Amino acid sequence: MAQPLDLAAIGNGTVAALVNDEGRVSWMCWPRLDGDPIFCGLLDGTEPEGGFCEVSVTRFASSKQRYRRNTAILETELSDDRGNTLRITDHMPRFRRFGRMFRPPMLVRRIEPVTGRPRIRLRVRPRFGWGEEAPSGRSGSNHIRYVGEAGTLRVTTDAPLGFVMGETEFALDRPISMLLGQDDTVDGATARIAREFEDETASYWEDWVRGLSVPFEWQDAVIRAAITLKLCAHDDTGGIVAALTTSIPEAPGTARNWDYRFCWLRDSHFTVMALNRLGATRTMEGYINYIIGAVLEQEPMLKPVYPLVPNGPIDEWIATSLKGFRGDGPVRVGNAAAIQVQNDVWGSVVLASAMMFFDRRLPSPGDEALYRRLVPIGDRAEQAALTPDAGIWEYRGRARIHTFSAAMCWGAVDRLGRIAAHLGLKEEAADWKRRADRLKDAILDGAWNASSGALQEVFGGEGLDAALLLLPEIGLLPPSDPRFVATVEAIERELMRDGLLLRYGLPDDFGVPDTAFLVCSFWLVDALHSIGRKEDARKLFEKILSLRNHVGLLAEDVEPKTGQLWGNFPQTYSQVGLILSAMRLSRSWEDGFWRAW
Repeated sequence: MAQPLDLAAIGNGTVAALVNDEGRVSWMCWPRLDGDPIFCGLLDGTEPEGGFCEVSVTRFASSKQRYRRNTAILETELSDDRGNTLRITDHMPRFRRFGRMFRPPMLVRRIEPVTGRPRIRLRVRPRFGWGEEAPSGRSGSNHIRYVGEAGTLRVTTDAPLGFVMGETEFALDRPISMLLGQDDTVDGATARIAREFEDETASYWEDWVRGLSVPFEWQDAVIRAAITLKLCAHDDTGGIVAALTTSIPEAPGTARNWDYRFCWLRDSHFTVMALNRLGATRTMEGYINYIIGAVLEQEPMLKPVYPLVPNGPIDEWIATSLKGFRGDGPVRVGNAAAIQVQNDVWGSVVLASAMMFFDRRLPSPGDEALYRRLVPIGDRAEQAALTPDAGIWEYRGRARIHTFSAAMCWGAVDRLGRIAAHLGLKEEAADWKRRADRLKDAILDGAWNASSGALQEVFGGEGLDAALLLLPEIGLLPPSDPRFVATVEAIERELMRDGLLLRYGLPDDFGVPDTAFLVCSFWLVDALHSIGRKEDARKLFEKILSLRNHVGLLAEDVEPKTGQLWGNFPQTYSQVGLILSAMRLSRSWEDGFWRAW
């Protein structure tokens, strides 16, 4: 069935874009992942006048779209009702050049006839200032400049400039190339550069994928999820965005619209954990450098979310010139979660950093100097563990002592003890362990509800929370613990809707959620597997996989009855859940190989 989010993501660690299944670029923030969306048609209602780049086929009949195998290069084929066909190949250059990674803020499009002479129009309609400004194009010898107050977008092309400027219909009888990027002169033939960049970028992604330690089963799904996570990492600073978009609502007609183009410490921890388990360690190294520069050296108190560039703007405001996804506003820029108290962030920093100390593949593993930077984080985690906060789901109207937040604080104390022991600091390790044990007892006592026979979302309260499924992952208790088994069964019983899991069942600031948060269902997959219900885990995993869109990507949420994807896209949490669950459930390579014969 057609999805509201039949989109494909391309990117290069500097910028990213979303392309719909008919080849329209309807979203591209520029010149950075969190920048002004110069192609903003995705959030401008159902009939946008601008904010896109497209190849419009006269008498359009059908389309098909796919990624080139093991790359972030996208191919879209468009056909008319007379059998004429063209192919659009989209990528953003990423490859090693002159001893460093070449990743300009550039979109490269190649348009070539496959059969016949399809008649087309090339439309390039950027907008600046969050949809407020529609720049007019000014042509040069082989380029068009779109000038706005915030900058200039240059489109270098070997297509007839008059046809592009006038959006004139013409017959495509030869390949056409387009380079959309900064206002720099292109040195060389456009077609040659476009093809060279494409070939080099393909080689980069193929080499990157070759280094992944993928599970035997579901390899294609895992590889696509891993590439997508890589697109969400900003090379320049090491920060990782939670998604490439803002304000795609969690459900139709809701005001649950948020800007996810920032670095949540919690989400980023899960992202680097997933990539690390696949063997892609460079993202983790970049992220730890981001933490040191953007977080630990900035202020004593941690925020839940940070801008990609330290000290950049993150205040939340409404972009009134954009109508919203399918007309559902508001369109939010920035995120007020930055001012919330979310105590799990202390654990997120330490748990992500802990991998640096135990991964022997790293050229510069964690040392005592990094440990000393983390010690104050552990102290604050212990202090914050049993205090109210907004929780993992960022409630805007209430503060409670949330079990998951407390468990993550415990995780910070516990991991610092393990790091200290690893570094030979025996007395410090013993002290951290004593503190962790005391905290663990207090958390399990406060979270347990004897009358319901399960752990609860908040201390001394009632109500379940899917984040409780992560307690064995954090290490607070083993999956065999009867309290955890009972909690899994209660969550499955009370939060499941049409085979998928809600985040929680009680009303929040906007009422009771009615869409399933996809990563929660992956958490249930892992929990079912860990308590011995392996067949149930595989069935649920396969159900979630069936919800991926036409190119294998997942958003944040899904409507359980229809299977339609909603929420910001592509969501790192969802790709992480897919990777970790696949690695847990997959048969071993040895077992899988022999069964294949």
